[in-house]
Amino acid sequence: MAWLSSADKTVKLWKVSERDKRPEGYNLKDEEGRLRDPATITTLRVPVLRPMDLMVEATPRRVFANAHTYHINSISVNSDYETYMSADDLRINLWNFEITNQSFNIVDIKPANMEELTEVITAAEFHPHHCNTFVYSSSKGTIRLCDMRASALCDRHTKFFEEPEDPSNRSFFSEIISSISDVKFSHSGRYIMTRDYLTVKVWDLNMENRPIETYQVHDYLRSKLCSLYENDCIFDKFECVWNGSDSVIMTGSYNNFFRMFDRNTKRDVTLEASRENSKPRAILKPRKVCVGGKRRKDEISVDSLDFSKKILHTAWHPSENIIAVAATNNLYIFQDKVN
Repeated sequence: MAWLSSADKTVKLWKVSERDKRPEGYNLKDEEGRLRDPATITTLRVPVLRPMDLMVEATPRRVFANAHTYHINSISVNSDYETYMSADDLRINLWNFEITNQSFNIVDIKPANMEELTEVITAAEFHPHHCNTFVYSSSKGTIRLCDMRASALCDRHTKFFEEPEDPSNRSFFSEIISSISDVKFSHSGRYIMTRDYLTVKVWDLNMENRPIETYQVHDYLRSKLCSLYENDCIFDKFECVWNGSDSVIMTGSYNNFFRMFDRNTKRDVTLEASRENSKPRAILKPRKVCVGGKRRKDEISVDSLDFSKKILHTAWHPSENIIAVAATNNLYIFQDKVN
């Protein structure tokens, strides 16, 4: 198994392997791995493999560096499995897995005068089936669909997705909360999902003027935007993810809560990832946030939410109902009910 990771401005390709046996009985090394004096060796031994506890190792195979000036916010593997792209605030580069010292710039929004900069790239992803198509989102809440067959530098988009702003909802925070933090193609390739600060939206590739679905993640925070701005939480970047059949959406929130939205039944649920309820085979209980008035026993007040506990990163198994959520420095893995 292999995976790509990015840290700061460098991308690494890792090989992940499992080991459940270890070699023993070397001739030139003792049992602790120290070299032996050849003069003391009087017999030859045949090394043997002994069982050991399963160990997972990650070994860096390739390092792709020196192509980004700003922090990398996205990496996406192409459906041809020969190339991938990496995106930072102003540029998107196309790489070949076999070439580590050279990349091809496919998007560049850096203006000649940096004072004229009005938006930055926030996320990018390749289409799951068409290797020539990709999308990228911006801090202005827009999504651009690009086709690499049109030109070498994709400075002109093929499609432009943007929802008109409601003037009645305009406020000081409008531009900040409309910034898209994540963009994901559905497995079918028909839809795009985007996450901004308060909502998750689903777009049809054939309709650019507005999303076909909008889900409120934590609308109860709308009255708290001022304090969230002061403590910088309003700039948090939440990810979103589809389940294997594209019928359910998952994304994170505060207080170690994460939300799930069923696109067919229109039902939603709030669950919590914590050590208290992460015992093996324990069933997660739905959580509710109380905005005002009397608080029920199983509800939590919006004023009691812990904004230092947040789930920014989530993942869903491509074919099974198994999810992974990262809460601060803990990784939780949950599985659908097992009989």
